[in-house]
Amino acid sequence: MSHDPLLQTYQLKHLTLRNRMMSTAHEPSYTEDGLPKTRYRLYHSEKAKGGLAMTMIGGSSVIAIDSPQAFGNIQLHKDECVRWLAELADDVHGHGAAVMIQMTHMGARTNWNKADWLPMIAPSSQPEPVHRAFPKAMEDWDFARIYKAYADAAEKVKQAGLDGIELECASHLVAHFLSPGTNRRTDEYGGSIDNRLRFLREVIAAIRTRVGTDIVLGVRMVCDEQWQRGFEKNDGIAFARRLKEDGAIDYISVIRGRVATNEGLSRVIPNMGTVSAPHLDFAGEIRNDVKLPTFHAARIQDVPTARYAIESGKLDMVAMTRPHMADPHITRKIMAGEEARIRPCVGMGYCIDSIYTGSAVCIHNAATGREEHLPHVVPKSAGPRRKVVVVGAGPGGLEAARVAAERGHEVVVFEASGKAGGQLLLTAALKRRREILGIIDWRLAECERLGVAIRYNSYAEAADVLAENPDCVVIATGGIPDASILATGHELATGGWDILSGAVAPARSVIVVDNNGSHPAMTVAEFVAERADEMELVTPDRTLAPDIGETNYPAYMRAMNAPNVKVTLNLQIDRLERRGNRVAAVFTDDYRKTEVVKEADQVIVEYGTAPLDDLYFALKEGSVNRGEVDVASFITGRAQTFASNPEGSYRLFRIGDAIASRNIHAAILDAYRLMIGL
Repeated sequence: MSHDPLLQTYQLKHLTLRNRMMSTAHEPSYTEDGLPKTRYRLYHSEKAKGGLAMTMIGGSSVIAIDSPQAFGNIQLHKDECVRWLAELADDVHGHGAAVMIQMTHMGARTNWNKADWLPMIAPSSQPEPVHRAFPKAMEDWDFARIYKAYADAAEKVKQAGLDGIELECASHLVAHFLSPGTNRRTDEYGGSIDNRLRFLREVIAAIRTRVGTDIVLGVRMVCDEQWQRGFEKNDGIAFARRLKEDGAIDYISVIRGRVATNEGLSRVIPNMGTVSAPHLDFAGEIRNDVKLPTFHAARIQDVPTARYAIESGKLDMVAMTRPHMADPHITRKIMAGEEARIRPCVGMGYCIDSIYTGSAVCIHNAATGREEHLPHVVPKSAGPRRKVVVVGAGPGGLEAARVAAERGHEVVVFEASGKAGGQLLLTAALKRRREILGIIDWRLAECERLGVAIRYNSYAEAADVLAENPDCVVIATGGIPDASILATGHELATGGWDILSGAVAPARSVIVVDNNGSHPAMTVAEFVAERADEMELVTPDRTLAPDIGETNYPAYMRAMNAPNVKVTLNLQIDRLERRGNRVAAVFTDDYRKTEVVKEADQVIVEYGTAPLDDLYFALKEGSVNRGEVDVASFITGRAQTFASNPEGSYRLFRIGDAIASRNIHAAILDAYRLMIGL
């Protein structure tokens, strides 16, 4: 293993990095009052425990008050930051890793109606499409105060003891100056390459003047915008070469593309169904041309690809940023010869999409971002070995089985079908989403290693469960399609599950009714759009699929923009009726207070699932806790001690969709929280 390219040390200026693995700057939205407190620190220190060489914190830490948070950014302009940054640095250093911070002024990539309601600033009055904020073109006095803000922030970083600073030059204020598409100035800051680079050079000069040259300073820079109004590779190389000639920077972290639109973001940060490492060769070209230490991250999600990136000389440090959210102990497992046990990143993008509605969570690692209460390494139970029966081998059921077995318990799983996976098997019918099966495959491998007995084609009744003499029963039976939104005509509705499973073929003319607003309906709609002559997607929402995040949305939109597809908003389904050989869907237009009738050969209604809970209720009265959960203990993974029924012989819980229609992460989190305390 000492000859593994990934495990070789690397000298970055004065820093000796213990291997070639890192996590690039990203903002998980874990701040508290804009400060990187306990949750933030534990998230990064876990990766240091896991063996990586360097973690980059503060995806877009903001340096000025007119650069308000867009998604929980660290507010580096606050003096209180120093204390928390120092604690984080000490913790990460204590586990043998280096830590740097990215800082920025957001420019037009945020909104004026936040925080102090100050106008945005940019080189020119060009709004960013995603945030739609019209900025003020910077005046002379703006330049002076922004240079000072960068220098002040750098001084805080140095005082806190971090190893270096990265300047965000890919999508914020600096990038707006670099691009001719957003920089329309006619003064010394616009026009030529040197003029557009001037702002960044002066930012760097202000930082170096304040903190000196003994701290690592690098840039995360877009080197090809792939935008007809922007700049291409040759300009990107010219920018980087000039910075190198200045002796101003110690490395470059390469980005290709433009994130100012959702579609562009989905290409810069590619999700499942796209090619592996799409920009790796490009990053290698930049390294070869510029001759600077080069870092890169973009869908490098497996160890062989990361190893190739280093061994081939394309990169000096390889970043597996999202994979470290799925498994922060990647490097430790490589060193231990347990590469096959690394929890895979399936590229779903749930992590980054979550920051806009709350904070980042991995679709199938419950402990990420919850390190204060939930460990990444499941400890053995200090109590007696118990018999655990799990009913259902979907993601939640398999997680319950895995964690219980890791705790040292005997586990039996009943699965009614001949294959594990539950609803994920249906999702995988859409070719570009088949990678999601990694969630199941990894758990099956872990369950096999741990000796979990999975009984397929076993539809468990209460008597079957009780025959196992269980100490704990987990009902993970999921749900069944719910068409209760319909007043009448339930029998005329076609189920999305039937379509995705292949039990029913899409008709020539199809209406898909989306009363869910998330992946289930859109998965069915995309599947049908590829096969039907015409399809109409109808939703009561004012936007399409409001619960699907920014990196996942574009792939569905490409399907919905097909010529055979029509999308209709603001109509609520009421009922279905038979009209000859066709089905009429009767909708209510709540704005016009009228009914709207649409006909098709087939109508698919997506309204989530109803809990499949008969077995749970059949077992409830015989359980010690009668199914009750101590919520306060549950959310921190502590043992469940309710004992409301002295005559009971087992503890009973249900998880995931067997409780209510939710998603994959909810089911896995339910399972983990319950079993970690068993």
